[in-house]
Amino acid sequence: MEIKKTPDGLEIPPPSPEDVVYQKQDGYAIIRINRPVVLNAMNKNVQRLLMSALEDAESDDSVGAIMLTGTGRAFSAGGDMYSHLYPDDDPAPGGIDVQMKIWSSIKPVVAVVKGYALGQGCELAAICDITIASEDARFGEIQIRQGSPPPVLITPFVVGIKHAKELLLLGDQIDANEALRMGLINKIISSDQDLEEYAISVITKLVNLPRSTVSLNKTLINRTYELAGFRDAIAYRDDENIGIMLDATDDDEETKEKRRLLREEGWGAFKAKRDGLYE
Repeated sequence: MEIKKTPDGLEIPPPSPEDVVYQKQDGYAIIRINRPVVLNAMNKNVQRLLMSALEDAESDDSVGAIMLTGTGRAFSAGGDMYSHLYPDDDPAPGGIDVQMKIWSSIKPVVAVVKGYALGQGCELAAICDITIASEDARFGEIQIRQGSPPPVLITPFVVGIKHAKELLLLGDQIDANEALRMGLINKIISSDQDLEEYAISVITKLVNLPRSTVSLNKTLINRTYELAGFRDAIAYRDDENIGIMLDATDDDEETKEKRRLLREEGWGAFKAKRDGLYE
């Protein structure tokens, strides 16, 4: 398949069965988003492969826990802004489906984050049961800068109302220390330590504990949030009044211009305009 380019010349690799890699280890599984050239941006192919890998881990009795990470310099930079270069009309789970699979899994999922975890990637890391990050990790709910709402509304449940509004209304990126302060992650690993080695030590503890009780405790914690309306909040698109507001964002002229600029001129032009480098 021909490798296609963005309007500003960036080569985007075509979808591949290797876009997500599943590795079974002794007592646990590692799931890697494997599109390092585009910082593990997620498209329909990645969503299908992620769902399949999560289902494989869930159904395998020898797997007691799951590590979720990314190949290369990033965990995931979020949704693939150039998925239109390779049209994909085949059915695929959405971001909500994949993330709720993690939420509802009876097995603990540990996110291991290095580099960028932005947009949908930030939400994917946040919904995991434990999130461990390198000191160079960067997080952000940046969708507002493209005129879009968060795909999965996990952030308010993880960081609380004030921090959620800061992240979702401003769209700024934050470093690992700020993410830890807000409660978005559990642990920062310094550059002189091996990030995955530390994560494996945590996973080893999980798989050596009574599995039925680990599953029960995860279910009990999740149930607390579900009784507080977690599932209704995640399904905000089903609310008629919210739907009206969503339609209004699609009709907003500034949003249309941002999306046109991204589609026709590329990320560089979009970023320059977004950051006010030419007004």
